[in-house]
Amino acid sequence: MGRIECVPNFSEGRRPEVVDAITNAICTAAPVVFLGASSDPDHNRTVVTFVGEPDEVAEAAFAGAVEARERIDLNAHEGAHPRMGAMDVCPFIPLPGEEMSTCVHLAQRVGECIGTELEIPVYLYEEAATRPERRNLPAVRKGQFEGLRDAIGTDPDRVPDYGPERIHPTAGATGVAARFFLVAYNVNLETTDLDAAKAIAVAVRERDGGLPSVKGMGFALEEEGCVQVSMNLCNYRVSAIRTVFDEVARLATERSIEIRESELVGLVPAEALDDETAAHIRLKGFDPNAQLLENRIAAAEATR
Repeated sequence: MGRIECVPNFSEGRRPEVVDAITNAICTAAPVVFLGASSDPDHNRTVVTFVGEPDEVAEAAFAGAVEARERIDLNAHEGAHPRMGAMDVCPFIPLPGEEMSTCVHLAQRVGECIGTELEIPVYLYEEAATRPERRNLPAVRKGQFEGLRDAIGTDPDRVPDYGPERIHPTAGATGVAARFFLVAYNVNLETTDLDAAKAIAVAVRERDGGLPSVKGMGFALEEEGCVQVSMNLCNYRVSAIRTVFDEVARLATERSIEIRESELVGLVPAEALDDETAAHIRLKGFDPNAQLLENRIAAAEATR
């Protein structure tokens, strides 16, 4: 049997004690291999990564959802990143030796548990989507927490796949998915011009005629004193990290804007990134032992 990677995103990136409580819940629920948690205070969001066999991953993911429901109130949440839930999204990714169909089954199983036991509406997306219009996460998350609060129960297009036809009053809604490995990749620009970052994000993303398998948004990073083109590379074999960086750099140069640096959120497979590419894209603090998926799994297993 192969293994599954799970990368839940939580709407909390400023309170370490809350992040610690969530990760502790995940790690104590099942013997998964914990690979790390990456928090961003501007986005007010944390990405957690762990690996395990399907049953282990299912138990750990559900435990994270339980803890997030108890500790995160979307009514008090502010951050640059779009969000609709305390556990905002919970994707399952097959590692070599495992099939996508296993992840689809996991998404259905965990989604039903979150919806039924936690009374949080759940939307399946990507490969687990039950409707073609729900494959794309931005369409599922349209309106965010506040918009869904009004839409669920009144708009038939927003009926969840699992759970009640009403928003959870504090934990919102959760998107659960099965998908290919996604690379969360950001490029920081040497400017505070948010309109420029948004324009570049529009130009580079697939749905507006940009690079295939790329999603993008522009954000202001107030603590860093710059703006960011924040992207999801949904298939790095279709649009490589270097290709995406070069396109962002070209679009920035057209606007007389310099690139400050780029960064990864979470892990990346070794085939997607080498030392030469890391230098070319000005990757912030690149550490193969910390950022390459295979190395992190090996290191984590060696200490178990």
